[in-house]
Amino acid sequence: MEERSITQTYGKTVYTDDGYLFGRVQDVVLGKYAIQGWVVSIPPESVLKRSVPTVKAVVVPHKAVRAIGDVLLISSRLEVPKPSKGEETEAVEA
Repeated sequence: MEERSITQTYGKTVYTDDGYLFGRVQDVVLGKYAIQGWVVSIPPESVLKRSVPTVKAVVVPHKAVRAIGDVLLISSRLEVPKPSKGEETEAVEA
């Protein structure tokens, strides 16, 4: 088994398990003993921009990750809270 570093995931493209572009890995949220989540930047062509146009980044819980390889594959069943009216979304937890 090949040993990998978390930093090797930075910049990887993130897709949903139904094939839609979601974003790119920007950072990792670490807990005491495990990865808690993934900070994913959201580009203009992301499927997420359709429902939350002002979103810039989200934290995807690690339990939503289905596979990590050349890309990160996440569950398409993420629920992303909508920002309040007039609120610019910097980051929301998915």
